[in-house]
Amino acid sequence: MTEVLPIILYILGSILLVVLIILGIKLIITMDKITNTVDNINTKVNSLNGIFSVIDFTTDKLANISDKVVDTITAFIRKIFYRKKEEDIENE
Repeated sequence: MTEVLPIILYILGSILLVVLIILGIKLIITMDKITNTVDNINTKVNSLNGIFSVIDFTTDKLANISDKVVDTITAFIRKIFYRKKEEDIENE
């Protein structure tokens, strides 16, 4: 028993070492594929940066225009209600 147990442990250790080496190699291959994929995605996203900047510029301009329109309408409504209040005060 004392001679068989170390032999079994050495065999199992050797098998474990081989399995870990194989898994490590597969992990390295997978990481290389992931790196290539991420680089490809970054290249494609960088090619779209021009389009995104145009969209950003356009939305900023539209937001400014809508803010001006809302301010103008609000100012007009305030003038109408302010005049009514002045007329009510003068009538009293």
